[in-house]
Amino acid sequence: MASEGIRTSQRWFSARQVAFPWIVLVTLAVLAWLVTIQQARGMGIGPGTMGMSLPLFVGMWVAMMIAMMFPSVAPVAVLWARSIAKRTAGAERALRIGSFAAGYLVAWAAFGLLAFAALLGVQRLVEVAPADAKWLGVGIFAAAGLYQLTPIKDACLRHCRSPMAQLLHYAAYGGRTRDFRVGIHHGLYCVGCCWGLMAVLVAVGVMNVPAMAGLAAVIFLEKLWRRGQLMSRVVGLAFLAIAGIAVFYPGVLPALRSARMS
Repeated sequence: MASEGIRTSQRWFSARQVAFPWIVLVTLAVLAWLVTIQQARGMGIGPGTMGMSLPLFVGMWVAMMIAMMFPSVAPVAVLWARSIAKRTAGAERALRIGSFAAGYLVAWAAFGLLAFAALLGVQRLVEVAPADAKWLGVGIFAAAGLYQLTPIKDACLRHCRSPMAQLLHYAAYGGRTRDFRVGIHHGLYCVGCCWGLMAVLVAVGVMNVPAMAGLAAVIFLEKLWRRGQLMSRVVGLAFLAIAGIAVFYPGVLPALRSARMS
């Protein structure tokens, strides 16, 4: 009877370990979606940075990444939380999970700096050669589509779908910055997996909320659905098809149209 009670307590404690990171990350994602939608109101969808300064853009970008990525990164955070649960108290565990999430966001913030530079270039192109801007959009969708079909994409996606081997590797990490380094490392894999999906926002609008929601769904299903790797290839073929369509109907690239072309 006592042993049954112990097992019940252990199951309850294990369920709480799993539930807490999920609840926190999903709650942060919901709040980030609310912030992102509020930011998008009245801003339009492009072209370029829409007048945002670098600090404002990076802040907006981080909020977008929390909204779009945290639901799909939750399983990794749960595994990491469980791996440290037996060795840490509640407050320390929360701090370490927060450090992991911060490292993850640093990886995406670094990618956001590249996105900002790219958007400045796109804005200039639309201003000086609006008729040629569609070819940039065609190239973006073609590159993103081809990348979805590459071994590099497959390798990064396998890591995101089944990170257990990497978590065992992370167990050898030491020092106060251990969790932060783990977050950065996993974040870089995530960037490697999803940069092509993020790149299409340059063509359809960085603040295009329906596009963001669609891409967030693709990312979630790629990483968590049992047929996610097949879906990744289907999305790649869809991007290649959009690239072909954009040659004749550049209206599918709304963020690459200047105000005088609208």
